[in-house]
Amino acid sequence: MARSTGPVLAIGAITLANNTVINGQPIDWRIPVATGLAAGALALGERISEPLAVGVAWVALVAVLFTRLDPRVPAPAESLVKWWNAGAQLGT
Repeated sequence: MARSTGPVLAIGAITLANNTVINGQPIDWRIPVATGLAAGALALGERISEPLAVGVAWVALVAVLFTRLDPRVPAPAESLVKWWNAGAQLGT
């Protein structure tokens, strides 16, 4: 497996879980398809420049954690903070 595949699959899993599981949106089947295409493209890109392809994958992972992909759905980091604060309020 290519070194860029792990971060790309994590991007797809985080995005799908944030939209569907955490925020109750219907499954957007474009996410798994785009994840597969991106993983394949970066795996091919590793044949040209491995450090560049792996770097792009990791930068994309960090970016997806803090960026809203859909204006109706909070970013994964926002969802995590909301969950964390809800747990803190339950304890008091």
